[in-house]
Amino acid sequence: MSKTIAKLGRRLRLGVIGGGPGSFIGPVHRAAARLDDNYEIVASVLSSDPDRSRRKGQAIGVAPDRAYGTAREFFEGEKARDDGIDVVAIMTPNDSHYPLCLQALENGLDIICDKPLTTNLRDANDLVHRVRDAGVVFCQTFNYSGFPLVRQAMAMVRDGDLGDVRMIEVEYVQGHNAALTATESGEESNWHFDPARVGESLILGDIGSHAHHLARFVTCQDLSRLTADITSVVPGRTAHDYAGILFRLENNAPGVMWVTQAGAGAVHGLYFRVFCAKGSLEWAQETPNQLTCSRIGEPATIYERDGPGLKPEAARATRVGIGHPEGYQEAFAVLYADAAEAIVARKLGEKPDRLALDFPTVEDGARTMQFIAAALESSHTGGWIDYQVAF
Repeated sequence: MSKTIAKLGRRLRLGVIGGGPGSFIGPVHRAAARLDDNYEIVASVLSSDPDRSRRKGQAIGVAPDRAYGTAREFFEGEKARDDGIDVVAIMTPNDSHYPLCLQALENGLDIICDKPLTTNLRDANDLVHRVRDAGVVFCQTFNYSGFPLVRQAMAMVRDGDLGDVRMIEVEYVQGHNAALTATESGEESNWHFDPARVGESLILGDIGSHAHHLARFVTCQDLSRLTADITSVVPGRTAHDYAGILFRLENNAPGVMWVTQAGAGAVHGLYFRVFCAKGSLEWAQETPNQLTCSRIGEPATIYERDGPGLKPEAARATRVGIGHPEGYQEAFAVLYADAAEAIVARKLGEKPDRLALDFPTVEDGARTMQFIAAALESSHTGGWIDYQVAF
């Protein structure tokens, strides 16, 4: 039995907005919600075309009267029901995150929202205050923080197992935009290349946001200053496809970030190394079930998912025994499961397990928007930018 059913007597009723036909991320969200049996998907808006939205909602098993054509119908219809949704999951283009979150908050709903939080810092900071005032649970799906061995790295750094953080390297190197796309040549339409919809920087909003959150998550520190070079390397491209960033953490430890989607031949390439006073930690998403720990004067240790020596944070995020790999969708599901536990606790007036609160929040989403704003300013001016996280 799922934790949600055990505590609440039923699954959480989930409504999904976005992620319809042709979407990569929609099926990932829906599978993640179902994996631990904490949610039942009961309502949907799956397309900006109302007729198509209704058809596709029914195609994924939503009842005809809850397969809505528009977001307005969705929120009004669910509010009028005694069995209306508890939670809304938003996986739409970036520019709609903010207005949809506002509607969800007006209806008192807990929220699970894909990244980035918004397309600009003003809206991100506003959402932080509104979520705090509403007192709801808000999960931002920086899904890489759901991998068990990423949580192991975070817990080891936080607990001081290797001493103070001295340096960090994080990179996210993809190759699927190494040549001009059909969208850029005018043959097709793709919102990812529209600054009005994606935000000022494609590369920072799309994968730089993940790299930034991962650096913060595993070091347990915010960034304090940075200098950035953000550009396009593919001839004829106007959207950013490359960013190289030097930064400092709160303790003044230096870091370097490199993100691109124009690395010809690259597959995925999300990777970090954290160097501390007594040793280092190294993890790559393409081999996610191992974390390498190298201590000064000792042989390297490879922590295995579900293996010996793991912290409770890592053990909690593991589902199957050692030797049976877990990956991308399971990491997404960890965030959904964490959010479910926090939501149920809120409904029952209880405190959730501390380990359930490692999921990214609206504040994490806003911190990433502050990072993006500072990086763009630095790239425009050519200098270092000092900034403090403030909402």
